[in-house]
Amino acid sequence: MLNFSFNFLQNIKSIIFPFYKNSDLKYIFKILQEGAPKDKVVARFVGGCVRKFLLKEKIDDIDIATILTTDQIKEKFKDTNLKVIDTGVKHGTVTIKSNRNKVEITTLRKDIKTDGRHAEVEYTDDWKQDSERRDFTINAIYLDINGKIFDPQMGSVDLKNNNVKFIGDPQKRIEEDYLRIIRFIRFKIMYDMKVESGTSAAIKQNLDGIKKISKDRILIELLKILDLKNFLKINQSNNLREIFSMVFPELLYLKRLERLKEVYKNSKLNREILLGTLLIDEKDNHEYFLHKYNTSNKIKVNLEKFNKNLIKLKNNKDFFAKDLIKNIYLYGKNHLIALNFINFSINSKVKNRDFSITLENILKIKVPLFPIDGEYLKQKGMREGQSLGNVLNILEKEWVKNNFNISNERIEEVIKINSN
Repeated sequence: MLNFSFNFLQNIKSIIFPFYKNSDLKYIFKILQEGAPKDKVVARFVGGCVRKFLLKEKIDDIDIATILTTDQIKEKFKDTNLKVIDTGVKHGTVTIKSNRNKVEITTLRKDIKTDGRHAEVEYTDDWKQDSERRDFTINAIYLDINGKIFDPQMGSVDLKNNNVKFIGDPQKRIEEDYLRIIRFIRFKIMYDMKVESGTSAAIKQNLDGIKKISKDRILIELLKILDLKNFLKINQSNNLREIFSMVFPELLYLKRLERLKEVYKNSKLNREILLGTLLIDEKDNHEYFLHKYNTSNKIKVNLEKFNKNLIKLKNNKDFFAKDLIKNIYLYGKNHLIALNFINFSINSKVKNRDFSITLENILKIKVPLFPIDGEYLKQKGMREGQSLGNVLNILEKEWVKNNFNISNERIEEVIKINSN
């Protein structure tokens, strides 16, 4: 009931105070419009912010399309208190930053020539031409500062029907930029899961084109996919699952998501848990993925730790039992919670009840605090330096090993041995 009330209030708020009435945005549009005839539309919102506005979803990124060139945009904002950042001038994009908002402004374009990675573009002041070079109809809906929709590709109709489709010929759209295959997967998972046979065929014919795309761009899209609340439902669509597996062959274990669905429910999707679920096996499959995509250090460390501790869990029946407090201290609660999810998804012998009991135990345990620090050792006569650090490490390991207990006599003994 509380969630319903919150959503209802959010919907009312979006109707009474739509995002385009924000004072910063109105000021940006005012600056862009200055010097142009009143009946000439100089700028409109486009893309995700319009799509989310129509769906009454939270808006995070603001994109504006304009008939002005980047030089004209920069000139207009030169003497304002807004910061202008050259984020992508060669692509016709600058970023305008205020204290509260960051807005990307891009000049209208039409594609002249493409090679599947880069497009040779020409600037235009024709809004319909700009819409024709975009990827999906739902991303080619424009909204002016007064809330008036301009929808040359009928994207609002497709959005209402949860229909994600390419603008014009799918084959042509994909050949212009092969990353659109992965973006198509993302939007399909986000909205409707159904893939028409013609679109599916066009994607399969162009899968080799993905090799032309940088691994960085592919990984960014993959992580966005893993963040989608609908990702756990990907197995519901044979076509979509097949395409996803062709694009990401390293993610071998999509069937494990069915197990994960049993216990995830209201939990927030976590990309590290999902990567662990989809990648980790006894053949170090995750290592190939880490190497191929040159992932962030955070992802590398988490996957390696998951892999190592899943092996320990398999060989130690007390890992989530007698040794639970020790493991929480060593690896942290969040890691143990994630490990419990991954282990359940991988191991069919683990029952729902076992998972729930482990999760409950992890959540209720109070993490012990190591009672000894450098100041304590200095009071015992030790000097600052490497030996002090060594003594701290030795004492902490013994304290953990002895169920978070260590006698004063043993502390004195370790200090004496390592002070000589």
